[in-house]
Amino acid sequence: MVAISVLAILMMIALPSYMDKLVREQVVEELTLADIVKPPVQAAWRSGAELPADNAAAALPAPELIVNQRVKAVVLEQGAIHIHFGNQAHGQLQGKVVTVRPAGVKDARVVPLVWLCAAAPVPQQMAVLGENRTTVPQGMLPLRCR
Repeated sequence: MVAISVLAILMMIALPSYMDKLVREQVVEELTLADIVKPPVQAAWRSGAELPADNAAAALPAPELIVNQRVKAVVLEQGAIHIHFGNQAHGQLQGKVVTVRPAGVKDARVVPLVWLCAAAPVPQQMAVLGENRTTVPQGMLPLRCR
């Protein structure tokens, strides 16, 4: 009886950390959808043009058409990519957003863009472009996004 009680207490302690890990794994998996949107942004950067204002300007499908089992829309806005969670995402991700933003050296566009997730630090000599609209709590973001 004591062993069962101890086991139950240990499970109650471990469950929240397991749930956070599950949420972080879902965020990591869905960040790959940003790869669909990155090429037109990178092309505009290399050519010296303004970054695409939205999905249509980048010749991409409408935001609500870039979806999967956990994402309900992928929105491009001034170079920033906003991934909106919904569909079958974990309850703690429902209605939340993760932003992936480009950072580059403005005076040397031959230097490729670096993609920053959420509040990730900006490398020296680079300027981040676009607005961070991440609403996923920081503790549920993967390490590369903090």
